[in-house]
Amino acid sequence: MTSPLVLMLLETAKALQDRLEEALKDVGLSRAKMEALQQLVRAGEPMPLRALAEGQRCVPSNMTTLIDRLESEGLVRRVDDPADRRSVRAELTPLGAERAAAGAEVLVRVQEEFASSLPLSEQASLRRILASLHPE
Repeated sequence: MTSPLVLMLLETAKALQDRLEEALKDVGLSRAKMEALQQLVRAGEPMPLRALAEGQRCVPSNMTTLIDRLESEGLVRRVDDPADRRSVRAELTPLGAERAAAGAEVLVRVQEEFASSLPLSEQASLRRILASLHPE
């Protein structure tokens, strides 16, 4: 039997994920697409698909499918990997960088709206409580 506290945490996380997913639709992205674009933005250079998959904790075949979608939308392109002829890297296109920036604005807005439902003092308390549950 799952504890009521654990259920509340899971339901709250799911509610936030749902809000983020819905808001990202306004800029033509899903959370998975946004996460891949953010990885490429942070890297500042083309990344091997395997590294992208590791960053999202998914199997390489899932990342290949995601990159296929991003490429068909003009958000990334595949480029040869100079270190390994058998491998390719994903590179952000200008449109992909634009869409990633728009998605980042959406994420900030939704996160601020979500957090603003609690007074600042309660936000600080919640951060302390959550940090004690997950000390990493």
